[in-house]
Amino acid sequence: IAKSVYNSNFQRFKGSSFLENIKEISQQPNGLVQIQTQLLSDILKGRKVKIHSVSQGITEIEDAISSKQVLLVLDDVDHEDQLDALLRMKDQFCPGSKIIITTRRARLKTHQVTEVYAVETLDQNESLELFSWHAFGQGHPIEDYIEYSKKIVDHCG
Repeated sequence: IAKSVYNSNFQRFKGSSFLENIKEISQQPNGLVQIQTQLLSDILKGRKVKIHSVSQGITEIEDAISSKQVLLVLDDVDHEDQLDALLRMKDQFCPGSKIIITTRRARLKTHQVTEVYAVETLDQNESLELFSWHAFGQGHPIEDYIEYSKKIVDHCG
């Protein structure tokens, strides 16, 4: 959902960034710095900024976001330090900027967040249709793969 919203709206902003797999990347050495570097590169249209620490990254991001409307998507956030590294300067965002955070952690939903949209789970038929679009490029499984597809969807929940 977040990727679709991003793809439909990013061109309306002076800068934009879709940061995927924040949980996974932040666990790597200097992961938060990598994420900050990617954010800056995206919103500065490819201009490279050398960041050596999270605190320096916060300062650089603050400078970059204060004068332009940006669309920022933070995908798969699971810890407050990730939000702090990217949004500590939340009040510095230019008016009209939008920030979307995806998380499975309920406790993060109140951290610097003004509005929460809870996504409902898909039922069995919706899950099978979604799987089929990704696996087969159509809304239903190919005939020889119907049972396999149902088992996969059942296993995934």
